[in-house]
Amino acid sequence: MDTPKLKIRKRQTLADQLYGQILEQIVSNTLRRDERLPSENRIAAAFGVSRPVVREALRKLQEDGLVEARRGVGTFVRRRPPEKLIEYTAAGSVAGLMRAMEARITVENATARMAALRASAPDLARIETTLQTLEASMQARTPSVEADYQFHRAIAAASGNEVFIRMLDCTREAIEQGIDVAQKLTREGSQARIDAVMCEHRAILEAIRAGDSEAAGVSMSYHLLQARTRITDHARAV
Repeated sequence: MDTPKLKIRKRQTLADQLYGQILEQIVSNTLRRDERLPSENRIAAAFGVSRPVVREALRKLQEDGLVEARRGVGTFVRRRPPEKLIEYTAAGSVAGLMRAMEARITVENATARMAALRASAPDLARIETTLQTLEASMQARTPSVEADYQFHRAIAAASGNEVFIRMLDCTREAIEQGIDVAQKLTREGSQARIDAVMCEHRAILEAIRAGDSEAAGVSMSYHLLQARTRITDHARAV
């Protein structure tokens, strides 16, 4: 494991920067799948950070499915992200991107559930329109971050709770960063991958249209979990 000193960057915690350094080595295959990472002490000494910083970085890497801790043995690489991931976004920002997507799963599960119970005919028409725009852009392999964001915002609006709209708008920059990376990776993949992404979106709308709140919440959570996996798993980049 190469161990260059961390370069401090504003708006990124030391743990997120260390996460990015380790991520880069996993993406480049410097750290290979099933390879054991150095001990916490060695990582801390090599990067000039404290052990709590190392533990936080490793915890986030583990939560994102990139490494796994084996009791009494150590921490091992579990998954390699697509090579283009760190071409489309700074490695040090990936941890924050993943946290934003994690939060979205909770919030947007609720928006989809409420939309299924409260959506009016105009609400459903608005969601359908944004989805059609997104589908057209995805099929043309010129995906639209704006269309994707507006699809999710239309669902928040259909929930009948304006606070959900404000929550999405306040975190729009972080949401769109995640959408942008996910769309760029999908654009590089197969037609089957594009079709899968669009089926996930369509399933959300159909559940809302059917008034099935449980299915709407599950479909939303499934879509966002799949998006996270597509970003972090090289094997899914097809």
